[in-house]
Amino acid sequence: MAAAPPYPLNIGPIHPALKEPTMFKFILQGERILEVDFQPGFNHRGIEYMGMKRNPLQVLHLTERVCGICSAAHQFVFTRAVEHAAEIVPTERADYLRVIVAELERIHSHLLWAGVAGHELGFDSILYYTWQVREEVSDVLEYITGNRVNHSYYIPGGVRRDVTPEGIKKALKMLDNYKKLEDTILDIFTSDPTIVHRVKDVGILTHENAQKLCACGPLTRGSGVPKDIRFDWPYSAHGDMMDDFHVVTPEFGGYKATGDIFSQVVVRLHEVFESVRMIGWCLENIPSGPITSEPNMSSLLMAKLRMADGEGVARVEAPRGENIHYVRLKKNKMEIDSWKIRVPTYGNIMSWLTMFPGEQIADIPIIIASIDPCIGCMDRVTVVDADTNRSKILDWKTLHDMSIKKQRGIRL
Repeated sequence: MAAAPPYPLNIGPIHPALKEPTMFKFILQGERILEVDFQPGFNHRGIEYMGMKRNPLQVLHLTERVCGICSAAHQFVFTRAVEHAAEIVPTERADYLRVIVAELERIHSHLLWAGVAGHELGFDSILYYTWQVREEVSDVLEYITGNRVNHSYYIPGGVRRDVTPEGIKKALKMLDNYKKLEDTILDIFTSDPTIVHRVKDVGILTHENAQKLCACGPLTRGSGVPKDIRFDWPYSAHGDMMDDFHVVTPEFGGYKATGDIFSQVVVRLHEVFESVRMIGWCLENIPSGPITSEPNMSSLLMAKLRMADGEGVARVEAPRGENIHYVRLKKNKMEIDSWKIRVPTYGNIMSWLTMFPGEQIADIPIIIASIDPCIGCMDRVTVVDADTNRSKILDWKTLHDMSIKKQRGIRL
């Protein structure tokens, strides 16, 4: 009997399996995926352009809107880039507080991902359980920073709020509770036959492809590539804890790094509890002193940031992977002269091209979710003139006028 002919299947840009708009174009043979292409660009917000119309302190709040889940990571790396450009040095206590909040965010992000992964597998009990566990770290983040989402915690030279003795007490209680849950959570995700069957040997990113495609974060560590900015290029308090912690790969949990989704599950869950231990280490060793090198915001803006003339690049290991911000400041110019963001998803999406072929239609949602994509923070847009094949930049007014014209056309 002849094999069924290949046929196309488009998923997106709006689909129940997608949390954000992206177009996937699959070529299938029966239930098997032969090849895939994808088209992002439906969620572009021009956030870098908006940032270049504001001064660095105003952009702090904009950075958190790049990604709601990694809001602290983006503000953290932007702050460090501004400090490099303006030659501002944060205080030692601030370096520890920055890492505490960053690792709290890593815990909440990985637990959120674990719940979403369970949902994509049709195992909603896992979603409810992990998100219930995640509530505790969100409560501690709110107590320390004042907000559960978009914490507005990082500022050039330090942080906005100190951690109180009561905050330390609540954080330590949370860490103890998570330590008690470690074996239970790891057992659920690595021993349950339903989960193991759906993620073992599925969506494989080989060690070679992870390096060739410049993947980052838990995705590349699941393939056995020990790449982590916290250890490769230590920043803030991470340089002080190098001897006590290690990059998490599947071998860290006693498994072989095969690059499948199971390996990514192992990496993310073990990173949760490695972050628990990192936070405990920081709370135990945090130095005393001021939380910022310049507490007066007016002086910071007018005397240091306005007079700065330079550029800075910073990297931070966000929950999804390496996050890079570039900032250029011009003397006597209040607005940022240039701002460029390279988010982890931008480095990871090409991995989909090698992860999908050979898998089944039913695996599409979990393979998409496996890289923990954030399309909103990745999307960029280039407008190409079909006649000349030349790209062009649209100014704000033109984009606004085009948006109004499009909406009126939809209503008709």
